[in-house]
Amino acid sequence: MANKITTKELISQKDDFIIIDVRELDELKSGIIENSIHMPLGLCIRNVKKKEIEEMKDKKICTYCGTGYRGNIAADELIKGGFNAVTLEGGYSTWK
Repeated sequence: MANKITTKELISQKDDFIIIDVRELDELKSGIIENSIHMPLGLCIRNVKKKEIEEMKDKKICTYCGTGYRGNIAADELIKGGFNAVTLEGGYSTWK
C-alpha cells in the first residue's frame, strides 16, 4: 500500500510534487488541484506498464481521486513501476 500525504502536508510541499488526478473526466467539474495532470486511473496504469511516463521517474508524484481509493491504486502501480509516489489521504474531498 502506498504512503499517504495529508492535505496540509501537500499544500506545504506542493512545488515538490507532480500531482496526478486519476478521476474520470466528468468528475473534474467539481474542481481540481491547480497545476495537476489529468490522467484517469486506467490510463495511468497503462502509461506505467508501457513506459510512457518515464520522464517522471526522477520526480516525486502525488496521486489523487475523489475519496482516495483510486489514488491509492495509482500510487501503488507507480511504485511497482519504479516511481516515487504517494497518494492524497482522503482524495479531493479533503482538498476542497
